[in-house]
Amino acid sequence: MAELLETAADEPAVPHRHFVVHKPFGYLSQFVADLKKKKVLGALHDFPAGTMAIGRLDEHSEGLLLLTTDGRMSHEVRSKKVEKEYYAQVDGLITDEAVAQLRQGVEIGIRDVKYQTLPCRAFRLEAAPDFPARTRKIRDDRHGPTSWVSITLTEGKNRQIRKMTAAVGFPTLRLLRVRVGAVELGALAASEVREVAHFSLPA
Repeated sequence: MAELLETAADEPAVPHRHFVVHKPFGYLSQFVADLKKKKVLGALHDFPAGTMAIGRLDEHSEGLLLLTTDGRMSHEVRSKKVEKEYYAQVDGLITDEAVAQLRQGVEIGIRDVKYQTLPCRAFRLEAAPDFPARTRKIRDDRHGPTSWVSITLTEGKNRQIRKMTAAVGFPTLRLLRVRVGAVELGALAASEVREVAHFSLPA
């Protein structure tokens, strides 16, 4: 018995693996779904056992999603010291006053409880980002103009960006996460998965 334990202890640990994914519209940030018709991350790549999504993007949100087999890495990325930047396409031409409100923090509802969001960085994008069209059309241009805003958070409440823009009068029509820490979405195409040696995070 002692010999068996000694042999097991000598075996090298399997190294953790990390992935950068561009989650497309219509996918859940999980590997198993209660409803068979729902699309999940496992359909995008042959991930190793134990892979977990670090944080979530809701089914209708797109963009950068980090995956890992390392629970400690997941905890570190989800901490408030790591920034998460989003680009939101909103209904209407967002005003300076609305952007200032977003920066200061706004009141939203979390599970029927009022919550004041933390101050954040926010600014209007003067030109629409060069993202490919979404698989499901946002809406017809005849319904009025839209605009884009960048919002950078260090917290991550459920559907927070959508609730924040709605609170200042500009509901979100399309939402993409473009950065986590120093990891950027860049030119990664929708559904593309890239394995990386590590994630670039703040020191």
